[in-house]
Amino acid sequence: MADPRALSERDRAVLALEHHSWPGPGAKERAVRERLGISPVRYYQLLNALIDDERALAHDPVTVNRLRRVRDAKRARR
Repeated sequence: MADPRALSERDRAVLALEHHSWPGPGAKERAVRERLGISPVRYYQLLNALIDDERALAHDPVTVNRLRRVRDAKRARR
């Protein structure tokens, strides 16, 4: 039986996409549609929720902490 505290496969896939660098405009959005089968808007909604999820932090602390720093820097500029 799956651990209810574990991230879903989709959540892990969302975090995995954040490991890549993208060659040009639209490449990431195409990858989101092709690999995850969701719209880019939905992807960013899920990603923003994952940034605050302690399970995501435990699964991939480097990525989540980087995303938190980026988000915090954007907020500070506002």
